[in-house]
Amino acid sequence: MGDIKDAEKSHIYDAIVIGSGMSGGWAAKEFTEKGLNTLVLERGREVKHLKDYPTTNMLPWEFEHRGEVPYEVQKDNPSISRCYAYKEDAMHFFVKDTEHPYEQDKPFDWIRGYQTGGKSLMWARQTQRWSDFDFEGPARDGFAVDWPIRYKDIASWYSYVEKFVGISGNKDGLAHLPDGEFLPALDLNCVENYFKGFVEKNYKNRNIIYARCAHLTEPQPIHLEQGRGQCQKRDLCQRGCPFGGYFSSNSSTLPWAAKTGRMTLRTHSVVHSIIYDDKKGKATGVRVIDAITKKATEYYANVIFVNAAAFNTNLLLLNSTSNRFPNGFGNDNGLLGKYMAFHNYRSRISAEYEGFLNSTSDGHSPTSAYFPRFRNVLKQETNFLRGYAAGFHASRPFNSSSEGFGEKLKDNLHINTLGSWRVGSHMMGETIPKITNTLSLDANKKDAWGMPLLKTNIDYDDNDAKMMKDFYEQMTEMYSKAGFKNISTHDTKQAPGLDIHEMGGVRMGNDSKTSLLNKWNQFHTCKNVFVTDGACMTSTSTQNPSLTYMAFTARAVDYAVEQMKKGEL
Repeated sequence: MGDIKDAEKSHIYDAIVIGSGMSGGWAAKEFTEKGLNTLVLERGREVKHLKDYPTTNMLPWEFEHRGEVPYEVQKDNPSISRCYAYKEDAMHFFVKDTEHPYEQDKPFDWIRGYQTGGKSLMWARQTQRWSDFDFEGPARDGFAVDWPIRYKDIASWYSYVEKFVGISGNKDGLAHLPDGEFLPALDLNCVENYFKGFVEKNYKNRNIIYARCAHLTEPQPIHLEQGRGQCQKRDLCQRGCPFGGYFSSNSSTLPWAAKTGRMTLRTHSVVHSIIYDDKKGKATGVRVIDAITKKATEYYANVIFVNAAAFNTNLLLLNSTSNRFPNGFGNDNGLLGKYMAFHNYRSRISAEYEGFLNSTSDGHSPTSAYFPRFRNVLKQETNFLRGYAAGFHASRPFNSSSEGFGEKLKDNLHINTLGSWRVGSHMMGETIPKITNTLSLDANKKDAWGMPLLKTNIDYDDNDAKMMKDFYEQMTEMYSKAGFKNISTHDTKQAPGLDIHEMGGVRMGNDSKTSLLNKWNQFHTCKNVFVTDGACMTSTSTQNPSLTYMAFTARAVDYAVEQMKKGEL
């Protein structure tokens, strides 16, 4: 980079990582461990483990609104207020709609966390591996494009990540949900175990398991070396865990990278665009807008990893125009921002169970039972493509009465009696990536940092409706046969987005005419830029995606460093 001015040489690094969340933290860890001086750019504020979890030990009565979000805040932020975790104890970790607006051709609730660690502070922490049933799905079922990898290409990287993260689970022996490197699992309660046994006895190829989750049930030396401790099952994870009992970038990968002395973390750094050098035929750096001063600065590196989270990654790449890429970075085929997909969480089913009245539930597990996909796995057997997974939980609440006035009301409120067991399940359906589901840049409106507003045009389709109908029918049948009563189905009718599993727009594939990234998450058209967050996904499967992002990232960094050593980048 001899043409860079001397005054700018302090802005030169071996690698630049855009984003410090789930995948960005892993990129930082891997690059610094391999000896590269790495700049990590985070658009939000700094949040340090332990120091910046202000509500983590607060008691319910210490919150001004007893945990609820004030009405005025809800009114001003209609999208984020719908998120299950956006409560008074964690709202400081979420981006308000008013802080970074976006345009919606069709409704989409975009949930964001702009701070060190991103949404890894507030995620639901379920970590299920993909299998070849997932990677082969598009080719087998005739949608999207073929994945350029198979399970054998990523299996060892799943193991590599799981050992460092710490995953609680059982060896379940399911071909469509591969086992991993597990810490001891927590127990299901008696009703969850009852339903598990009933389903597995009465239905072929249907299983209910303890959901694999990123919680340290039995910390290993590698976790203690990170400074993390055992999960206390407090169920306050969204506040930030002072024990490091669940995985976050803040408690794990970022401090690990910092210990090498080779990580520079710059917060309040909104990446405007990637700089492409026509003469060199590659990217040379990034343009950054200071989130506070609005001052523009350029940083340079030999390799760039884009891990800004799916939508912001698409936004950044669409905004990265040049003589070589007039329609967005790497976008020769015009597919950037297209084929977006997500997980369908709209369907719920609940019921009551009158058994096990000599038992009750006490406390709360950090996860639930999990119903792996069982539709269209071995063969096409329904009128819709692909399938759904489901959560399942049971609890036994207390009943109280709010009847009466004055002293009678107070007496009634003090009387708590155990009711029947309540059970519930929610669907996590795979949606089919479609060219009509798109992200684009608004031609006229800009945000506070001078970048175009992102515009969403994403919706459900007929396949989703058929899948929901099947979920209701199958679960109702199993509930009924298991003896559950007062079964009730519910469609939340929520817009896409509240699943917080948006994926696509910069998909992987074998052919540069139909995809943007190759099997190493590397741009077909620019070999020194990689994308390993949700934007890279070719399809969504039914499993929670974060573990796969982390495995992709570790694998891609390993490849990038080897290519750099060979002088190929």
